[in-house]
Amino acid sequence: MELETIFVIGMFATFGVLLMSGFPVAWVLAGTAVIWGVIGHLAVETFNADIWYTWNSSMALAPERFWPTVSSDTLVALPMFIFMGIMLDKSGVAELLMRNMVKLFRGVRGGYAVTVIVMGMLLSATTGIVGASVVLLGMMSIPVMMDAKYNKALAVGTSCSVGCLGILMPPSIMLVLMADRLARPGTSVGDLFMGAMLPALMLGVMYIAYVLLLAWFKPHMAPVPPGAKDEKITWRTILDLCLAILPTAGLILAVLGSIFFGIATPTEASGVGAAGATLLALINRRLNLKVLKESVEQTTRTSVFIFAIFLGATMFAVVLRGVGGDTVIEDALLGLPFGPYGVLAVILFAVFLLGFFLDWVEITLIVLPLVAPVIESLGFNLAWFTIMFAICLQTSFLTPPVGFALFYVKGVCPPEVKVTDIYKGVTPFILIQLTGLLLVALFPALVTWLPSVAYN
Repeated sequence: MELETIFVIGMFATFGVLLMSGFPVAWVLAGTAVIWGVIGHLAVETFNADIWYTWNSSMALAPERFWPTVSSDTLVALPMFIFMGIMLDKSGVAELLMRNMVKLFRGVRGGYAVTVIVMGMLLSATTGIVGASVVLLGMMSIPVMMDAKYNKALAVGTSCSVGCLGILMPPSIMLVLMADRLARPGTSVGDLFMGAMLPALMLGVMYIAYVLLLAWFKPHMAPVPPGAKDEKITWRTILDLCLAILPTAGLILAVLGSIFFGIATPTEASGVGAAGATLLALINRRLNLKVLKESVEQTTRTSVFIFAIFLGATMFAVVLRGVGGDTVIEDALLGLPFGPYGVLAVILFAVFLLGFFLDWVEITLIVLPLVAPVIESLGFNLAWFTIMFAICLQTSFLTPPVGFALFYVKGVCPPEVKVTDIYKGVTPFILIQLTGLLLVALFPALVTWLPSVAYN
């Protein structure tokens, strides 16, 4: 086995062991880089002076790599979108939506679940933060559905899974990070936002179809509340719903519309979104010094957490590339006897498995930059692959043992909901996500069509 391969295996093995120790991921990434930097200093020069020279030079350049990360114009959008999502969560818009949508869908078999899905899609297009969406949807919808005698697994699984659409639906903070890591033509934040729009909407429609079919074939799992069919839908009901949707739709148009139509850059649009969410909180009389203080503090904590991982991942990547680790991984993938689509399937399957144990931030920062050159060398559209990568990572929120959405929803569930109910509830939605991933793989136009229309 070549020395480069030994170092690559050693670095990833060390990272895995330290990760299980409970240390913060940012420290684990940076610590792994330092450990193997010391090992390189002690051992590599003995075996291969060329590698040692490259390694030593890379370690010296590590501090210089930090500045482009923290000064990136693209990443300015990150805290803005986080603030927008947190402030929107506190603005009261979701409660108003819930009340009016229930009136419209209450008489439909599975109507409560459909309401949650539609609400989740709207909230996902304005927050981009999974934790906020899952907790908010769970608190508002799970007790209501259980009071209506819905199956516990269906009620919890719907709220939990739909809340995860926010990580894919623009403006997604995950797509912002991916665009920054790739920094290639055709993979800007705007390109990825447009490319993700149709797949995200497709998943939402597939969720609705699943719920309606389940309610049709198994009425006891999603029954219509007594007397709901006798309630008439009036023009007033429709008007109230339109008025409830209007603020959210306006915010979506202001943020995504300004990007898609070339009026503003994603960074500028993130500022518009943050200001718009604050204005909605003010209009709904939810804005005060306490809310503002809490929103700023939550935004700061989340942003610092992500940027700390950024810096740790930068050190890890510098050391890994210093011994040709990226070349080792590229050669290993290209050497697989499966053909281009087989290699693509192996990469996505590996990402899916990593999602069981790692958060999407670590996978995005470590794995995506390593496999992107392989995808380019195989001749695939990088934006198309990136959206499939994102769909694959969406499942990581629902897969145990590190599925964060499972923890979020458990925290707001009624006591009678067990962990097994949550696992049973999310399993069909994971399968739907994987089906959506397959459809995007078979029909790349789902990703490439909207950007091509926008730029032509």
